Amino acid sequence: MFGLGWSEMLVVGVVALIVIGPKDLPGLFRQLGQFTGKARMMAREFSRAMEQAADESGVKDVSKTLRAASNPAKFGTDKIKEATGMTKGPETQALSEERQAAKEKMSKAMADAAIERKAREAEDAAFEAAAAKSAKPAAKAKPAAKAKPAAKPKPKTKAKPAAKAKPEAKA
Repeated sequence: MFGLGWSEMLVVGVVALIVIGPKDLPGLFRQLGQFTGKARMMAREFSRAMEQAADESGVKDVSKTLRAASNPAKFGTDKIKEATGMTKGPETQALSEERQAAKEKMSKAMADAAIERKAREAEDAAFEAAAAKSAKPAAKAKPAAKAKPAAKPKPKTKAKPAAKAKPEAKA
């Protein structure tokens, strides 16, 4: 309660033994026990009175409602679903079957489109390969060694125009 550890309690006990004396120490501990008992009884009484006042004012009902609201399963969402018609009844089952059929139809259409796209890509690749073969000479020669890139010509510097002569000053 006060954060006293065993070592602190031992120090307090030794000081009490020295200050109070061994004759009066048992009487002191008895009075201390009675005082703490009375304090605990008063605390329990206070807690009961506060709980009773809370019951009378309806605070428990509000706290129970808040706890239930935080847990939708206990709050009655099933009843809300029933009232709005969102339960899994025959209508929901029919809707689920419709959605499944639509999904399968879309999946089939996408698969067909992918097959067609791959076929077109294969035809394009075959056409490009045939065009590349016809452009090359029939007899393959050994590949020539890589030619060195030509040296870049140095940029020509332009000569600066000669400065204009200043007219002579008239005297």
